[in-house]
Amino acid sequence: MILKDTIVALATASGVGAIAVIRLSGPEAIAIADACFQSIHKQKSLCNQKSHTLHLGHFLDGQRVIDQVLVSVFKNPHSYTGEDTIEISCHGSQYIQQEIIQILLQKGVRMADAGEFTLRAFINGKLDLSQAEAVADLISSDSEASHQIAMQQMRGGFSNEIQLLRDQLINFASLIELELDFAEEDVEFADRTEFKNLVAKIQLVLKRLIDSFAVGNVIKNGIPVAIVGEPNVGKSTLLNALLNEERAIVSEIAGTTRDTIEDEMIIDGVTYRFIDTAGIRETKDVVESIGIKKTFEKINQAQVVIYLFDAQKFKTQSSVLKLEISVIKNKYPQKQLIVIGNKADTISPEQTAYLKTEIPELITISAKEKSGIESLTNELTKMVNIGALNNNDTIVTNSRHYDALLKALREINKVDEAIINNVSSDLMAIDIRETLYYFGLITGEVTNDELLGNIFANFCIGK
Repeated sequence: MILKDTIVALATASGVGAIAVIRLSGPEAIAIADACFQSIHKQKSLCNQKSHTLHLGHFLDGQRVIDQVLVSVFKNPHSYTGEDTIEISCHGSQYIQQEIIQILLQKGVRMADAGEFTLRAFINGKLDLSQAEAVADLISSDSEASHQIAMQQMRGGFSNEIQLLRDQLINFASLIELELDFAEEDVEFADRTEFKNLVAKIQLVLKRLIDSFAVGNVIKNGIPVAIVGEPNVGKSTLLNALLNEERAIVSEIAGTTRDTIEDEMIIDGVTYRFIDTAGIRETKDVVESIGIKKTFEKINQAQVVIYLFDAQKFKTQSSVLKLEISVIKNKYPQKQLIVIGNKADTISPEQTAYLKTEIPELITISAKEKSGIESLTNELTKMVNIGALNNNDTIVTNSRHYDALLKALREINKVDEAIINNVSSDLMAIDIRETLYYFGLITGEVTNDELLGNIFANFCIGK
């Protein structure tokens, strides 16, 4: 794919603002911008200016002044796209933005497609494919953790790790291929012991990257937390206390919440999506029944389940509550479960001690008084293993990369079996080529127009 025309797009968010940035990229970017620009020094031409310089002047439509602008000049190959690039900083009036873009379109540029500037950066070798995808993740990051992962990937951490494995495997692959040329002499150019050690190393790294996806995916997309329990135990009050706002309706009437209510908050750099659900009980109310059905759907979707009960009723309902906790544990063994006794302000210290004896993992809170909330948020933080993030390890967040890693591991496992079983070089070479193919899919050494279209279609226009 070779793109030779010049493109334009608004690089800042649409709407009114103090400043807007309009970006051009392509072989005619500087010349076209120069035709519409008059420096405050009158005689200055953008075509004669050095790369990475700023120029104050006016954007013109013939003799008509559209705006006073600041023009940034980036000459190939030292630009984001690797092409000649111009960025016009104008005032943020929507009228001014559209006038400038329309004038540039009349000069022969075309509107950029979604992600086309980053696509050109990839095509021109400024970024590999995984780094390009990280640009979109960086733009959409809404927490410290998701930002840190995107920055690490955009700076090439993941790419470098994959490229190192690929280079080492290519060295051995070339020796294996060489053996095929001397098949009749029955010689081995690739040391099988050394090769097996490399395969074991590749398997170890791939397994670590694959395992990291479990953490990376929830950090990128947020961790869904379902708040469940019987009616009137304080689920909506807890949601309001966590968010520090009156998000859910609270009343003494059982069954007030008949639909799920969701909202997000960031705790220690990680986004959590809290889901207040309808109280679980036997009911003949059709609408409430639908709400309870949705509760179980949300439990299935959640990664963490908070089971809330009324602490002051524990003594009279202990057997029922213990049974419900046990049912949730058995029905959803993969879910992280936090058991909370609410309304702790209404019971004595002795009763609290008794509760914790009966349920050792219990956290006691008063959602109404907003006490004990910190204990809950600390427990949530413990459940998310972000040790790898703190150690600056590579964490996989992209499902496309995850799929390619799984397939690469499958193929390298075949290579390992081939070495153990002393399989012929020609058969082993097939599995090595397949492993290299999936490595190439991640970084973009192997690609096609359809794959690129799918990836960059999710970008915003102007990036």
